[in-house]
Amino acid sequence: MTTPRAATRRLTTAQALIAFLARQYTERDGRRRRLVAATWGIFGHGNVAGIGQALVESGPAMPYLQGRNEQAMVHAAVGYARQSGRLSAQAVTTSIGPGATNLVTGAALATVNHLPVLLLPGDTFATRPADPVLQQLEVPYAGDVSVNDCLRPVSRYFDRVTRPEALIPAALQAMRTLADPAGTGAVTLALPQDVQAEAYDWPAEFFAERVWHVRRPAPDPYELEQAVRAVRSARRPLIVAGGGVHHSAAEETLAAFAAATRIPVASTQAGKGSLRHDHPADVGGIGHTGTATADALAREADLVIGVGTRYTDFTTASSTLFAGPAVRFLNLNVTGFDAHKLAALPLVADARTGLEALGAALHERGHRVDAGYESEYAAAKDRWERRVDAAFATPDPDARPTQAQVLGLLDALVTEDDILINAAGSLPGDLHKLWRTRSPRQYHVEYGYSCMGYEIPAAIGVQLAAPGRPVWALVGDGTYLMNPTEIVTAVQESLPIKLVILQNHGYASIGGLSESVGAERFGTAYRYRDGDGGYTGFPLPLDLAANAASLGMRVLRAKSVADLRAALTEARGADRPTCVYVETETADTVSGPPPAQAWWDVPVAETATRPSAAEAREEYDRQIAARRRHL
Repeated sequence: MTTPRAATRRLTTAQALIAFLARQYTERDGRRRRLVAATWGIFGHGNVAGIGQALVESGPAMPYLQGRNEQAMVHAAVGYARQSGRLSAQAVTTSIGPGATNLVTGAALATVNHLPVLLLPGDTFATRPADPVLQQLEVPYAGDVSVNDCLRPVSRYFDRVTRPEALIPAALQAMRTLADPAGTGAVTLALPQDVQAEAYDWPAEFFAERVWHVRRPAPDPYELEQAVRAVRSARRPLIVAGGGVHHSAAEETLAAFAAATRIPVASTQAGKGSLRHDHPADVGGIGHTGTATADALAREADLVIGVGTRYTDFTTASSTLFAGPAVRFLNLNVTGFDAHKLAALPLVADARTGLEALGAALHERGHRVDAGYESEYAAAKDRWERRVDAAFATPDPDARPTQAQVLGLLDALVTEDDILINAAGSLPGDLHKLWRTRSPRQYHVEYGYSCMGYEIPAAIGVQLAAPGRPVWALVGDGTYLMNPTEIVTAVQESLPIKLVILQNHGYASIGGLSESVGAERFGTAYRYRDGDGGYTGFPLPLDLAANAASLGMRVLRAKSVADLRAALTEARGADRPTCVYVETETADTVSGPPPAQAWWDVPVAETATRPSAAEAREEYDRQIAARRRHL
């Protein structure tokens, strides 16, 4: 008796991969979504005959999106994944050589922020019929190395598919990683160009529909009991909400937890919006760019409850913020690595599941903070709101606006539907301190990698994930010049993103930092050279508005507060990509946002002949004396 032969499909490796991806789904809380919803691509000799041909053949089963820059395509995919709650991702395909290495920055950003993206770079020939091929990097000590190996340290999973049948385990591992709440990030499948085009008889089961359950791990009973004891014994507890709150969709659970316990909630950049700005327990951003309210509470806290946070140096003020002599930490995190930071009591669990369990246990014991503590932070929050009002105020409608006033005009215009995107410069600090977040996914500041050039492509990804919602990309002139090319994509796809360019003629954020560390704003202004070889001449005659218009955007120029208010209103209602261009006031005589409420460690030259550096070092030595290790 003969065994019937299993059904197979004869496809190229690239065709098999695209067919496989089209049948992958995630499921969490009963909701199912496409795991890989679309593929971005720029084609060259390393992928055009493989992945390119496979995408043509797949038709609508795998939507294709055309990009202009490989790094930007990854940023767009990351924006999409974040807005989709990490339940849906996008793939990015490139040729070999520079197309592949351009992925590295975007991959690092994705992995640092725990956001899923699938990278499909072409690779050199696996069979090596011609060696080297166009754009191949020759490595004398290893024949199996290509430029794609640059992606290994910035990927959560990496594989090079050197035989068609090797795709099966590689593709399954890739999907597992993308859907893993504790291990997601950039996933790279390097695809040699000859293997992409090679045919193979694939088992039909490979193309069966697969649903990857995104789990919500519950806390260990022992860790939960330890956590309950820690919270009940604390007099001045403070919650630090990180990006894990959003990734877990735990915002409502956190709001209920805070309402029941009255524990104040500060937020990291990634966690801002975990509570609405007007929730009684919300005390704003924490750390170097945080509010005076949150940072004062942090300095006197006896228990810091981290929920889904990595405790970056901006959050801890470079290990100077949590100053209480007996301060302890309790970390609720889906990854054990982050849960154990700062010698904390770990509560390894999904943020929502963990908060529900901790809240139920505290409720059984009738726990809530002392009324005096609640009154204290409520009064401090009210004082801070008055400082925000002062920074947002626009008493002269004919004046050139400050950056804070730009945010104030947006604050008066937007609703909970609007989404703000930013990543670098001085805007993240102003937004973290001042922005009044109205909905969980309104505040989209990428500060894990703080990548200049992220905002415009990310806005495209966010708009694809949230059609119908107003999406604002806020950029300074330095960031704009890094990566404006995806404006063309927004125009091509008729995506009505709103781009706000704030022109201040240089790297203003780093200019301020440079001055504070004794580097005297060297190399941070966009100006002509002076007679001494420096850059202190007249401002360069840049017209970024004209540049945006040349790429297809409608541009609204604003010269005053009144102009800006009208332009922002018009842009919000636009049904096509629209840019608002404004030159901001930077003079010291104009009041801006409150200064930093906590320190940030940027080492200063220990020896220097210039007085500015010597003075900066004296201040640095004073600050580092407060730094501590939490053991």
